[in-house]
Amino acid sequence: MTSGNKNLPSYAIISREEAQYYEELTKKGTYDLGPTELFWRDRQAHLEDHGYMLRARYHPDWSPSWLGSSRDPAFCEDSIILHKFNVIDAIRQNDGFLVALKTTRNNSGEIAIASFLSSSSLRKDPSNHCIPVLDTLPDPLETNKSLLIMPYLRPFNDPEFRAIGEVVEFVQQTLEGLSFLHRNYIAHRDCAAANIMMDGRPLYPHGHHPVRRNYTTDGVFDVVPLSRLDCPVRYYFIDFGISTRFLEGSSTYVLGRQGRDKDVPELSSEVPYDAFKVDIFTLGNLYRTEFYEKYHGLDFLRPLITSMTQRAPDKRPTVEEVLGSFQDICASLNSVTLRWRLRSRAESPPERVLYDTVAVAREGIYHLKRLVA
Repeated sequence: MTSGNKNLPSYAIISREEAQYYEELTKKGTYDLGPTELFWRDRQAHLEDHGYMLRARYHPDWSPSWLGSSRDPAFCEDSIILHKFNVIDAIRQNDGFLVALKTTRNNSGEIAIASFLSSSSLRKDPSNHCIPVLDTLPDPLETNKSLLIMPYLRPFNDPEFRAIGEVVEFVQQTLEGLSFLHRNYIAHRDCAAANIMMDGRPLYPHGHHPVRRNYTTDGVFDVVPLSRLDCPVRYYFIDFGISTRFLEGSSTYVLGRQGRDKDVPELSSEVPYDAFKVDIFTLGNLYRTEFYEKYHGLDFLRPLITSMTQRAPDKRPTVEEVLGSFQDICASLNSVTLRWRLRSRAESPPERVLYDTVAVAREGIYHLKRLVA
């Protein structure tokens, strides 16, 4: 992504929003902290006292590193601007672990549900794909808020999926995770694409910048991720802000129109609906929009998606039934199919021929290496 400002190198920008923000700031001749960043700057000392270090930009005595020099701010790590208003990255000082800090209201219910899912007994369950809460701190300035400390995660589709087997693994893990939630009487109620992330450390063994994600930790040089097939990742559900925890054996019917997926037909503030069935629809709709409609070669997912996204909630299967159907599907897929590349529906015929040729060559090298080994 490039900026309209020709003084900014294209490889220093990761998104349209950041490019526009940099452009406006450059016009003003400043990279001052915005209101959202000031929120975290004001809490820096409190976080440091509890063992969490924010980047240099958010220290109260921060002075831009490029001042008094000829360096372009775009090449300086402390010029990188935070975008999410309620989440920031930090380093846990005792071991250098990269974490994410989230501000949340104490009365939202998110803290209770996230902490329950992070209990030691539930963390031992391999099907628990809920982001763990590592720590909870009181907000030093607003008593009605707390700061949740969690592992730093990347969006589940960044980098893009490259092979059919990677999609199969994603579906497997997310269905396992939803089954875990429902077995523990919790409806996520918002398991759309933005609320599923991954631990991308296997793909970036030397790390990356937490905001400018496709660049080195200093935010300047691009990094190339490894393959999910060769370096498997783990996916997590995040954001339990509108989730509901039910008593065992009680009704799972709720009210409310919240949620990112506006395709769910039954959402209502007046007519109760089954929250578990909403989770089924939302996850099935994610498989459809993020995979089936974007790539060729995923026709085996169509029956699963069709059953999960039926308009009548009572006709949708339970998550255990979906898992059973998916296991039957997986049994019909061979290793060659799983390793074959995802073919974008947006590819032109010449591009498809080229990419298929590269994929065949890569697969040949893979099998040759296995034979030699």
